[in-house]
Amino acid sequence: MNLLIIDTATEACSVALQVNGQRYQQFEICPQQHSQRILPMIDGVLKDAGVTLAQLDYLGFGRGPGSFTGVRIATGILQGLALGTGLHVVGVSTMAAMAQQALDKHQASEVYCAIDARMGEVYFARYQATDGLATLVDEERVLPPEVAAEILLKNQSDHLIHGVGTGWAAYEALLTPLNAKSKPVILTDILYPAAQYMLALVEAGVQQGHAKEVEQIEPVYLRDKVTWKKLPGRE
Repeated sequence: MNLLIIDTATEACSVALQVNGQRYQQFEICPQQHSQRILPMIDGVLKDAGVTLAQLDYLGFGRGPGSFTGVRIATGILQGLALGTGLHVVGVSTMAAMAQQALDKHQASEVYCAIDARMGEVYFARYQATDGLATLVDEERVLPPEVAAEILLKNQSDHLIHGVGTGWAAYEALLTPLNAKSKPVILTDILYPAAQYMLALVEAGVQQGHAKEVEQIEPVYLRDKVTWKKLPGRE
């Protein structure tokens, strides 16, 4: 399955391409430069692989949560690519991508993702490994770090859990209340999502029938204050 995936939801900007079983990727930490960097990065991986968009089967993107502007950029770019090619699209949670990285790099079995959402809140979600894929438990939420800590205390167990994302370092209230059975091992090498770890999730999404036409794709903000302008005729 030939796939192109982009993500601009956080301070990181990344692109991943899978063609004929080979993978190509670019990843940069470039706050406020996503709109300038993303198209050259797409062009770069396509050139590295020697293919064009017309040779792909599906597109994928980090649908959020994350920075409002960053999520909009990825959604808009994917709309343009999909309209130009007619390819169907799979949106992937940025938090699921980070959990997937924890599974792939650290053999984690249970992962809590906490991304600094500003305004004294975190984007928060719990994932478990199912057949090698990060699978959401309960739901993705935006909430105060104190509430996230209560969820961890409620779900404490004897097995090892891991934490990823920028939220753990941003808010002491997320870790301070925790005891040994509820405190995750924080993976400081996984602070942001990377498109390469969305490849398996997009492929699974295609197989599960989640690929959509471009007019159907929507970003995920988690905060109700933000609205997204859909394509004409889809309001």
